[in-house]
Amino acid sequence: MTATQPRSQPQPPESQPSDSPAPESQPSEPSAPERRRLFADLTPLRTSAHYRRLWFGSTVSWVGQGMTSLAVSLQVYDITRSPFSVGLVGLFSLVPLVVFGLYGGAIADTVDRRKLGLYSACGSAVLSVALATAAFAGFHRVWFLYGIVALQAVCAALNSPARSSMIPRLLPPEQLRAANALNSMVTTFGMLVGPSLGGLIVGFAGYQTAYLVDAVAFAASLYAMWRLPSMLPDRKEGARRASVLDGLRFLATRPNLRMTFFSDFCAMILAHPRALFPAVAVLWFGGDARTAGLLVAAPAFGALLGGVLSGWQGRIRHHGQAILIAVACWGTAIAVFGLTRNLWLGLLLLAVAGYSDTVSMIFRNTMMQVAAPDEMRGRLQGVFIVVVAGGPRLGDFLAGSVADLTSPAVAVTGGGIACVVAVGALALYGRGFRRYDALDPTP
Repeated sequence: MTATQPRSQPQPPESQPSDSPAPESQPSEPSAPERRRLFADLTPLRTSAHYRRLWFGSTVSWVGQGMTSLAVSLQVYDITRSPFSVGLVGLFSLVPLVVFGLYGGAIADTVDRRKLGLYSACGSAVLSVALATAAFAGFHRVWFLYGIVALQAVCAALNSPARSSMIPRLLPPEQLRAANALNSMVTTFGMLVGPSLGGLIVGFAGYQTAYLVDAVAFAASLYAMWRLPSMLPDRKEGARRASVLDGLRFLATRPNLRMTFFSDFCAMILAHPRALFPAVAVLWFGGDARTAGLLVAAPAFGALLGGVLSGWQGRIRHHGQAILIAVACWGTAIAVFGLTRNLWLGLLLLAVAGYSDTVSMIFRNTMMQVAAPDEMRGRLQGVFIVVVAGGPRLGDFLAGSVADLTSPAVAVTGGGIACVVAVGALALYGRGFRRYDALDPTP
């Protein structure tokens, strides 16, 4: 059965062919084994061959992208010896990701999502080959690296909404929460392993080898996309081309979906102390760059645990409440981190914050995939990209500005408290969001 054919009545997972997209059905009550589960639910990997291939392909490609990200930063520094030039790498990646994120979502709601995902992944692979070719040829130009990074961000902005909006077509709604937990493990694993592996490969075999490995890694993602059936969005015949403005208008009239973004802004803008980690490592813990590295790694490690230890989330019905509590836990952990001067306690608090962030992300993604109609999923994922990409950067700017005017302690602890207060206000305002029931999803 292809994605454009009429859907049949829901069947138990055992009776569905593993190579066919799953029919959409209503979420069901968690089973007894699910209520007892602690570790991540692997059901989506067992029941859908399409999802399994996508998950594996994404894991490999995320590791490759992490390698390339570090390799480009190292190469820019090797050419310029300027930390400012290295910082521009992030800017050249951020701007296209934010600008094209919304349009990528609109495109994903118009064309065959399979083809969009396939072509954008091909583009990323070609760009990695271009980086490797230039390195082999001894063509070391900063402007070239900036240009490739910007084009890679465009490909990512097109690929991510297409890939994310396909998942609800491959799995029944009751498996989407588990799938989002598995997806969170992919991104976190890539961020942890990719740069470490990239540093080793660059050190032993040069930049060109790291770029080549990334290009080859895309083969897994390309194969997964190629094996998918057609994924045309469910749109009325004769409907006009999906527009960004229509997606924003839809979001403006759906309070529960809108609240998922507001709650994330509370955490990412008000309580995001990453920019202060280099100063905090020295001033609070008497450390150096290695200490700053530990501070950066701690939330990522907690986020990975959030995916691995996600089995208990299957018995949570009120996803809105879970999001609010998770964001409040993030803010509380950050606020207490600002008060401690013990490194190991600080790392533990940052890990708790990372765990809470993953819990929030899993439920936010699940709400978007279940409560939103298929024809809007791409555009909502585009908005999600903009929030995820832009929110932390605004948080870095706010934390740095407050620390400059006052002190790092005030910036970190004050930001954490502000996050808790803001999410408390959202809880009072969004009564419907608190009552959101996964068994009766209302956008």
